[in-house]
Amino acid sequence: MATVTKIPAMVSRFTAAPIAAKTKRKVAAYARVSTDHEDQQNSYEAQCDYYTTYIQGNDEWEFAGVYSDEGISGTSTKRREGFNRMVEDALAGKIGLILTKSVSRFARNTVDSLTTIRKLKEHGTEVYFEKENIWTFDSKGELLLTIMSSLAQEESRSISLNVTWGQRKRFADGKATVPFGRFLGYDRGEHGELVINEEEADTVRIIYADFLAGLSYTAIAKKLTELGIKSPAGNDVWNNSTVKSILSNEKYKGCALLQKGYTVDYLTKKRVKNDGAVPQYYVEDSHPAIIEPEVFDRVQDIMDIRSRTKSFSGCTIFSSRIRCGCCGGWFGSKVWHSTDRYRRVIWQCNAKYKDKGHKCVTPHLTEDEIKDAFIRAVNKLADDREPILADLREIQATYAGTDDLEKTLRELDEQMNRDTDAIQELIATNARVAQNQDDYNARYDALVSSYEAVKKRRGDVAAAIRQKGIRRREFARFIAAVEKLPDEVTEFEESMWSDLVESMTVYAKDDIRFILPCETEIKA
Repeated sequence: MATVTKIPAMVSRFTAAPIAAKTKRKVAAYARVSTDHEDQQNSYEAQCDYYTTYIQGNDEWEFAGVYSDEGISGTSTKRREGFNRMVEDALAGKIGLILTKSVSRFARNTVDSLTTIRKLKEHGTEVYFEKENIWTFDSKGELLLTIMSSLAQEESRSISLNVTWGQRKRFADGKATVPFGRFLGYDRGEHGELVINEEEADTVRIIYADFLAGLSYTAIAKKLTELGIKSPAGNDVWNNSTVKSILSNEKYKGCALLQKGYTVDYLTKKRVKNDGAVPQYYVEDSHPAIIEPEVFDRVQDIMDIRSRTKSFSGCTIFSSRIRCGCCGGWFGSKVWHSTDRYRRVIWQCNAKYKDKGHKCVTPHLTEDEIKDAFIRAVNKLADDREPILADLREIQATYAGTDDLEKTLRELDEQMNRDTDAIQELIATNARVAQNQDDYNARYDALVSSYEAVKKRRGDVAAAIRQKGIRRREFARFIAAVEKLPDEVTEFEESMWSDLVESMTVYAKDDIRFILPCETEIKA
């Protein structure tokens, strides 16, 4: 008969050291709170103090530190610097045991929690969850941990749904909010409302004024950087996208489009642009305006025009405004004698020397010559203003009156809402109740077809309203600018240039023509 002799384990499975050796276990703690509220700060400090005293008071343990994250959600480990540093130290052999208050403090994501625990176990690091009394080296540890992690994740999901519901209720009630720390021009008021910050509001007004004067996003960003003005994020250097965002944000005219984006996953916190997946709400006069609505609408019109102009350049107020009468191309600026006292800036056709077989014969112009030609044209406009204004008002009347179109738009919006509700209800019913799928698909296709037809018609009507509005505003601005012209203009003004000139065409030194808004042409 075979003889079996048991050889006892000589190494501790907890410390990986000989069981006879008096080796202290390296113990660390992890503390986390998910908000910066005062009561949570007290909890955070209490956790840190408690575990420091608790570990140092055990003679069998060697204190390996307290790792912590303050104001960080537990649904993902990606942004938890303290947590990730603790795991790295544990994998490097610096920690043998991690103490934490509960499973939900460790992680509210089941996958993250179990993956981390298994990785730590492989490297000989145990975790103890005090509230649930779970030791991960225990045979029942992983089962209990899976259950508790799932409960923590479900609690997080429930909290996320409640927060989302609260936010959408605020949106439905028309209550606007912005990320005040990164939003230029407004501060948070006593009750969370938007209050104008006058110093920052001046920067917003500069951006709008420069854009209306003809400058591009790049030129405005460069100017703000040179002036030493901080960007909304607190950076020294401005970029094009920031300028464009400020110019297109309706909140600066006192209105608010709510729920532009939404969170698709409460675990990853991933946000996406709202392209119709959830409702949006547009609130007029929701807070004090920094920019007059008429000015804001004009900026949107110009942005729309520029977006469809491939060759637009807005380095100066003359960029993309002066055309060559010979080839139809744009004039660009050139610097002559850039390093001596004869330095001057001239404007000439960009294609003047590109085609060797056909050289443009249009002359170059200095900036003083451009300004002088403009003054002559404006004075001619002032002399003939009455018949010109009469013609303009007559044409302007054809663009007035969008009441019928707006009524149609409202009716189409109501129809779209009815169609979308019917589609959602049809899908929900099909998911709950067994029914003939051929009948279901026929009803679904009919509703979707109706929705798409209404959507297309709505787009056409909205475009017609917008185009009428653009032309009406163009005429109104131009008429107002002509009405306030003095009897004689003697000096060049940038604001007058931006208000009155669409473009300028150069045929010869004595043949310069200005195309004014509303397709009026005047020869200087």
